[in-house]
Amino acid sequence: MQDENVIELQSVSKSFEGFSLRDFSLKVKKGYVTGFIGGNGVGKSTTIKLMMNLLQPDSGTVSVFGLNYKDHEKDIKQRIGFVFAEDVFYEHLTLAEIKAIVRNAYVKWDDEVFEKYVSMFRLPLTKKMNTFSKGMRMKASLSIALSHHAELIIMDEPTSGLDPIFRRELLDLLHELLQDGDKSIFFSTHITSDLATIADYVTFIHDGKHMFTKDFQEIEEEYAIVKGGLDLLDQETEREFLAVRKMPYGFEALTSDKQRTQLVFGDMVLYEKPTLEDIMYFTKKGEMVIC
Repeated sequence: MQDENVIELQSVSKSFEGFSLRDFSLKVKKGYVTGFIGGNGVGKSTTIKLMMNLLQPDSGTVSVFGLNYKDHEKDIKQRIGFVFAEDVFYEHLTLAEIKAIVRNAYVKWDDEVFEKYVSMFRLPLTKKMNTFSKGMRMKASLSIALSHHAELIIMDEPTSGLDPIFRRELLDLLHELLQDGDKSIFFSTHITSDLATIADYVTFIHDGKHMFTKDFQEIEEEYAIVKGGLDLLDQETEREFLAVRKMPYGFEALTSDKQRTQLVFGDMVLYEKPTLEDIMYFTKKGEMVIC
């Protein structure tokens, strides 16, 4: 069913020196692409590692496919394809040798599917991984992740450092994978423009907190960049915004309640559609006024 949740984090906390996720809850819907955005060091990789049981929470619960890792880790990981941001390959092995190792770990491994992607991506099977470019390594990682009929694809910054042509090809491929409705993709990225062509939902994390999970239509309806004259600002009106940037000729600000802001300011200001980068930028500034 489309309304099932493929991943659920409930009140998860995880602390490190200098950083922590705090009471973090998140639901990822089955059958959709969820883009995962946030600045550097805000908790994206930590969240993904918790989803993969590479880290365990200090408190709270993590479930995937409605199952917990304590009792069902092997079953869960059989059903996940994981594409890492960092390099996880053995440098001295060839892709064919890596395939021979990995295929034994998956009950549903499919040589034909692997060969299809290797051919599509034009990957050399007999060259060692240390001769592969970053793009080739990502293609190899993706080929492996897709070759055991995974129901959930988790991708950590898959397009980072890739050329625009392959980024477009990757997004087209992910779109094709979703056509049967049985697969789900969780896609961490700092290239937010990629999400406009592929994501159904966007999850925004900032400073270890889940800020929102919304579809693009909700974001467009609720958020706005507001521009106007400095004479419109005072202590009370500034509270309408997530953050305000003041300049000699006026101000620009971000609201997460466009309808209310329109009631307050009416047609005395301009309203513009914010990009995801705008939302991230202003949220990073928090409630501080930017001068």
